[in-house]
Amino acid sequence: MPADRDRKVVLVTRKTRLEDLIAKFLTADQARFYVEHLGADFSDYQREHDVYLQQQQRTVQTLEQWGRYQIIERSFLPNFMFGPSDIVVALGQDGVVANTMKYLDGHPLIGLNPDAARYDGILLPFVADDLPALLREVAAEKRPFKTVTMAKAALTDGQVLYAVNDVFIGARSHTSAIYEIADGERKETQSSSGLIVSTGLGSTAWFKSIVTGSLAIAGAFGSAAAGPPYLPLPWDSHQLRFAVREPFPSRTSKTTLVYGELKQSDRLRVRSLMPENGVIFSDGIEADRLEFNSGTEVQITVADREGRLIV
Repeated sequence: MPADRDRKVVLVTRKTRLEDLIAKFLTADQARFYVEHLGADFSDYQREHDVYLQQQQRTVQTLEQWGRYQIIERSFLPNFMFGPSDIVVALGQDGVVANTMKYLDGHPLIGLNPDAARYDGILLPFVADDLPALLREVAAEKRPFKTVTMAKAALTDGQVLYAVNDVFIGARSHTSAIYEIADGERKETQSSSGLIVSTGLGSTAWFKSIVTGSLAIAGAFGSAAAGPPYLPLPWDSHQLRFAVREPFPSRTSKTTLVYGELKQSDRLRVRSLMPENGVIFSDGIEADRLEFNSGTEVQITVADREGRLIV
């Protein structure tokens, strides 16, 4: 391990909504015209952009005083090689932290909230002004961290995708996903809107919304099962949960294997029956996806590596 001040810091940033609009409409003025023509408040885009750039500048000033550092935009994460001793800083929102963590292997990750008035920041316990002290403590291995269990999606051809929140398996469009699903000895063919496999951290997000909606619909039809309320898993739980979205019963598709839990040694196997448009992506980033078309099989397991979120 290098000496404290010799450890490189990698800062992961994101594009603001305004930057995305400018990329689409070429200039800020054209972006403003488009937004205001639709009756929306362009000034909110500008405020968010200005605050983010201000916090990014403060963060970079700290890194310049620190020594070795590198800045990357989060869209480059799939092709970026982190050094084994790197300290990683993600400048919010929460999604930036999750998107960054899935490419790390035990690296300490610091989440900075660029705008505490705008973002709740469950994964962003710090602000830019906290960074000088944090870097010293993290580099000296004196700062506590939370362990975050990840999920792993592995194709039979060797391709692998990790997830901090959840893995989605399904179709790219609004067409139905068709596949075979197997959990232990249970196996069936399904047609659905896809399935979600969630980690403990993800059990508070997309997965929770799926369960909440399903229970509400069941209750509206008078068939809600009596039992304890939904509770998320701890972030470090070596357990995953999966749920099938909108399964459709037919002569060829079943709807019995729609929920389950995966322990450390369990494997959820899914084989595509779709000639095209099948995808697997994690943490909401479809751009970094695996193709999932006819014959392809994926196995979902608890990952063999964990995230380290500095607290």
